[in-house]
Amino acid sequence: MVLNSIEKLLEKYEMGETSLKEEQVLKNYFTSDSVAPHLEMYKPMFAYFLVSQQEEFTKAIPLKSKRIFDYKWISVAAVAILMLGIYFNNPRDVGTINDPEVAFNEVSKSLAMISNHMNKGTSTVSYLNEVNKGTSTLEYLTEIENTTRIIFKPNK
Repeated sequence: MVLNSIEKLLEKYEMGETSLKEEQVLKNYFTSDSVAPHLEMYKPMFAYFLVSQQEEFTKAIPLKSKRIFDYKWISVAAVAILMLGIYFNNPRDVGTINDPEVAFNEVSKSLAMISNHMNKGTSTVSYLNEVNKGTSTLEYLTEIENTTRIIFKPNK
């Protein structure tokens, strides 16, 4: 009777459905000397859990960072650079083009350059199409597996 309850607890444990009390029952059983021969394989696992449960972390954890001073000066430098950039910014030179045809030509050049670089990038990953073909053939294997399960109906 005890062996049946231990086997049921093991099934629940493997499914992750045990409570802490049930896990303690399993630990107690597998650390005892009277373990059933067909359950001996679980004995080292529960012995490890018992030992690791008693381990403690003894190293001191530093609560303050040692480099706080450096980060303060970096933030001060960043604010100073932003202020200088705002001060020396020329509001008349904002990069606008008055002639619409010139603006259209510049945008067309920029878009053509971006398109050229995108085409180079997509050509380097063209091998992924072959990978997709391979994975589509693997889907047939899952269909075969499903039909064999229906035919043979494995025991649960």
